[in-house]
Amino acid sequence: MSRFKNEVTRLESHVKTLRVGCGMLLGVALLMGLGWWDSPRDLTIHNPPDLRSGSTRKWWEVPPESVYTFSLYIFQQLNRWPIDGEKDYPRAIHKLSAYLTPSCQAELESDFQKRQTASELRNRTRSVFELPERGYGEDPELRVKVQGRDRWLVNLDLATEEFYGSERVKQAFVRYPLKVVRLDVDPEQNPFGLALDCYDSSPQRIAPPAPPISRSPHKQGGQ
Repeated sequence: MSRFKNEVTRLESHVKTLRVGCGMLLGVALLMGLGWWDSPRDLTIHNPPDLRSGSTRKWWEVPPESVYTFSLYIFQQLNRWPIDGEKDYPRAIHKLSAYLTPSCQAELESDFQKRQTASELRNRTRSVFELPERGYGEDPELRVKVQGRDRWLVNLDLATEEFYGSERVKQAFVRYPLKVVRLDVDPEQNPFGLALDCYDSSPQRIAPPAPPISRSPHKQGGQ
């Protein structure tokens, strides 16, 4: 009789051990579920444009070429007034606010007010574009200067054109020194994780690009 009691006791002990083990597994599963739920759903990785030779970098590092591309793209959008600068300029500032620091947005809004007071916006169109042979690949160290892990200085050499109706009223070749900072606070609105912090110093006029040299075809003689 005692043998049966011992067997029952052993089985009950085994059942308790299994229950404890199941409870521990459930606890581990809950902890893993909480960790998975708390993990970021998106992770932005900056890769160089040319991956033929491979790339190894820390995930939080932003390569200079990505900073340059971001700066050129956002700055062009800010200065793209396709119909009427009086409406297009403030619309662009508002649309791109997620890519601007608060101080830069305030500076641009102040610039809009000054231009509007001076009648420099109504019925004007404006565009900027990169000068030939003045892009990032021509002189990377000049185009992007790393000032820290989260700060960069970008020099954009651009042509600026403004039209009043069909008449061109402005054409300038300018170097824009722009400050760029890391601002990875809202990936839904700003997937780049970067923001323009306006100018590092006053934009400077530069010499226009040299026209391409035209070569006349060699005359071939024959008998």
